[in-house]
Amino acid sequence: MSKRMLRAGAVIVFALVVFVIIRCAVNPVTGKRELMLLSESDEIALGKQTDEQIIQTYGLYQDAELTGYIDAMGQDMAKLTHRPQLPYSFKILDTPVVNAFAVPGGYVYFTRGILSYFNNEAELAGVMGHELGHVNARHSAVQYSRAQFVTLGLGVGMIFSEKFRQYAGLAQFGVSMLFLRFSRDNERQADDLGVEYSMKSGYDANAMASFFDTLERMNPGSDRSGLPGWFSTHPNPVDRVGAVKRKTQEFRSQLTGPFQYNRNGYLARLDGLVHGEDPRQGYVEGNAFYHPAMAFTFPVPGDWTLNNTPSQVQIVSKAEDAAILFTLGSAASPGAEAQQFSQQTGGRVLASTACPRTACSARSRPENRPSK
Repeated sequence: MSKRMLRAGAVIVFALVVFVIIRCAVNPVTGKRELMLLSESDEIALGKQTDEQIIQTYGLYQDAELTGYIDAMGQDMAKLTHRPQLPYSFKILDTPVVNAFAVPGGYVYFTRGILSYFNNEAELAGVMGHELGHVNARHSAVQYSRAQFVTLGLGVGMIFSEKFRQYAGLAQFGVSMLFLRFSRDNERQADDLGVEYSMKSGYDANAMASFFDTLERMNPGSDRSGLPGWFSTHPNPVDRVGAVKRKTQEFRSQLTGPFQYNRNGYLARLDGLVHGEDPRQGYVEGNAFYHPAMAFTFPVPGDWTLNNTPSQVQIVSKAEDAAILFTLGSAASPGAEAQQFSQQTGGRVLASTACPRTACSARSRPENRPSK
């Protein structure tokens, strides 16, 4: 078969794929057709895989009662959405960064940081409705589909052009960076759905506007866990607070109240919540990093950035040309772990120093590790 025939076949396949995508995708919120590569079962599978990675990286906040409260509230609200059939889950991440986000398939996350800044249950309900809005309008799934669609186009381009093949890796990397956060139109639609879902659940969505006003004054950024802050993932639409208030008034004329705030009940739920950095997970003092639970300390070079997550501690140079990583190993000894790491990464060992056997064994005994 000639190269010309192969190329023609590739174009036909590509055109058929595009045709199927456009014909089969209907947004459950708007009812309009849109670009979509993921079926609902694909969304759920992708969400489950992402959920495992998120938990491994950032860790869950260990408070069964508070988690149960958040999940129960979320499950009740999810029944009032456009996609009540999804297997929703609502979880709390153990990080002080102020953020909430959702991934395809119905996985919704709140950080303990954002929970500590809600003044009442209605503010929580508004943000919960907002994140459910992203899931129901399939915003993440659409972004994923667009990225994959462009990648598919790159694949066809590589068939035709040797030069394009040369730069395909860089182009694909650019595509992956392009779809990291929602658009302002996505945010506006999620705000509208947040008002709808929270008010149908019996909450006053004016509280949602109040919380967005608080966020604008705070402009929360990332913490040293590496998790981005609210505005890194939720770009601020123009006149957001005013738009939410107008949407709230619109739904007030359609729904029967009363609409609650429940300040005292919510604040009672937060009793004992860890606020800010948890020193039990490691902390920096002076020029050193200390990890009480793992019983080790390490100097932090000047101008280097430290990111501390449940899965690893990262210390990265300002120029990002060097890094120090601490992870939990599975090998039988530190030497074996180092050898395994160098083989997997293709790294070259320049120098190696073994710690005294007594020191290593003392630090590896579980009874010497303080419990959290």
